[in-house]
Amino acid sequence: MVTLRIEHKIASFDGWKKAFDSDPVNRKQSGVKRYRVYKPDDDDFFIVIDLDFDNLEQAQSTRVALNRIFGNIDGKIIFGPQTRILNVVEEKEL
Repeated sequence: MVTLRIEHKIASFDGWKKAFDSDPVNRKQSGVKRYRVYKPDDDDFFIVIDLDFDNLEQAQSTRVALNRIFGNIDGKIIFGPQTRILNVVEEKEL
């Protein structure tokens, strides 16, 4: 599994959630198998999103598409978006 992690500040959760739910990259068609949204317990204006893919190429394509979108909304809905692709090297349930 490959995870595309996205992190950024937000202007408001409701505004960000509306934009996220509109799904501008068509997550399912892009190959996203599952996603998780995190909000730190000490910062209501920061979001972390993990998008899980079966392969690296899907994650890379989605990253490129998201960076195009971020160029249009950075400074309005989101602030300072950062992305990184993570590969699982070990996983164990305890």
